[in-house]
Amino acid sequence: MRGREFGAVVDFGQPVDTVFGYLADPRNRPEWQSSLIAVTLKERAAPYVGMRWRETTVVGVRPRMEITRLEPGATWSERGTWHGVEADLTLRFSPTDDGSRVRAEGVVRGAGPWAPPATLAGRLASAAIRSDLRRAAKVLEQRAHG
Repeated sequence: MRGREFGAVVDFGQPVDTVFGYLADPRNRPEWQSSLIAVTLKERAAPYVGMRWRETTVVGVRPRMEITRLEPGATWSERGTWHGVEADLTLRFSPTDDGSRVRAEGVVRGAGPWAPPATLAGRLASAAIRSDLRRAAKVLEQRAHG
């Protein structure tokens, strides 16, 4: 599978634990991820490694998602698959003087006829994840002052 790496860094005005708790919970995703309409989970449990869900995107793609790493306050990772496309995303959290920093790193891979769309998605992913994380920062800022 050929892959395209992406990444972004966004600062948040809240402490790491608050930001981690918000971003690590798939139920919050439609609130801050612009490409999502809905997240379908079969359970109401707190996030854990192996937790699975289905996303419904604005373009009709419905990837199967799974949390692959969860180290509270430090690192969270997921894997998404849809037909011949696979994507991995890792969020790393660190404290700053004014709150926290989230570093997103990932790769989108595609096999066979899915390689070109996966490469295109990978090219667009850095800007998309940066925008989405900025939206999440705004949501948390509004909650803190509202």
